[in-house]
Amino acid sequence: MKVHEYQAKELFREAGIPVPAGMMISHVREVGSASEKTGFPLVVKAQIHAGGRGKGGGIRVADSLPAAEKAAGEILGMQLVTHQTGPGGRRVSRVLVEAAASPLRECYLALLVDRELGMPVFVAGSRGGVEIEEVAREHPEQILKVPVHPAAGLSPYHMRMLALHLGVSREGRTDFNRVVRGMYALMHDRDASLVEINPLVESAGGGWMALDAKLNFDDNGLGRQDKVAALRDEAEEEPLEVRASRFDLNYIRLDGSIGCMVNGAGLAMATMDIIKLYGGEPANFLDVGGGTSEDRVREAFNILMADERVRAVLVNIFGGIVRTDVVARGIVAAARGLDLKIPVVIRLVGTNEKEGQRIIRESGLDVVAETELDAAVRTAVNLAQGGEHGHSAE
Repeated sequence: MKVHEYQAKELFREAGIPVPAGMMISHVREVGSASEKTGFPLVVKAQIHAGGRGKGGGIRVADSLPAAEKAAGEILGMQLVTHQTGPGGRRVSRVLVEAAASPLRECYLALLVDRELGMPVFVAGSRGGVEIEEVAREHPEQILKVPVHPAAGLSPYHMRMLALHLGVSREGRTDFNRVVRGMYALMHDRDASLVEINPLVESAGGGWMALDAKLNFDDNGLGRQDKVAALRDEAEEEPLEVRASRFDLNYIRLDGSIGCMVNGAGLAMATMDIIKLYGGEPANFLDVGGGTSEDRVREAFNILMADERVRAVLVNIFGGIVRTDVVARGIVAAARGLDLKIPVVIRLVGTNEKEGQRIIRESGLDVVAETELDAAVRTAVNLAQGGEHGHSAE
């Protein structure tokens, strides 16, 4: 789960990480109140769940109240397009007004979970305010990675390594160490999967401050993080993904035309790979899970049909824990409430497959039933591209 910058900075404050004075507003009339907290010059920053806001015109500096109100008025309500939003962009409904800073220099510091190492890793870069991927590609010597074993925890050694790499002065060590400890506490105590500061800046007095803040949280930890879960902004998420999450469906929308319903993440990935092998493009990743129910299958099918980009649906179920007859009943229940205008290919094999196939066959639905995966995928790709299917389950 992602949160807005203003929400991340509030959590930073609670963790002892210095951030600029600021205030989130959603209307131009609130700029005056915000400026009383920040003074001038100030920065008006669009609040969306995407990076690249500055390049898209979503971050403006103002040195007077009229200029600040003009900037807020232009940003609020705009459809902000960045390299992370896609061509459609995101509508800006709130901005963060905060004090502008004049740092001596900018750095990059992040804490993330390294899946290969199986532990948190600090990533430090001596250049901030730019894409870290660009720095890593063009100047890898500027990047330092410091793993922190969760059994041992954060130690002075880790902080010294980071401070030496970033050239932190002796006078700035206390401030810098406070930042590092706060980042680790956020990951450990709040189930964060990413804590990123870009840029982390050094002031003239040797102090350190987070000018930007990015926090991602582990969805699996939200059950024990009520305060974090309350920060969720569903308006910033893909509507179909929000809908799927309410039924505990693992769904990610993609850019293709073949809607996929599969059980098991591994089989889902393999199905998507085969679709691409045969010249198609998956419209989503959808894992209905091993212990699914008719209700979840019905909702999964409805979600696939609600995606206007889907030109064909491929259901690929291998019954292990899940029974294929349960899946079949869910599909039939959903399909009977819909006017099926796109072709559907169904492959049900495994536990109770004969019963599952019988339910589909006797349902009267105009769908294509296949038992071989290659044949099912080839058919789905052909249908998505406007081809004809040779037989149905009628």
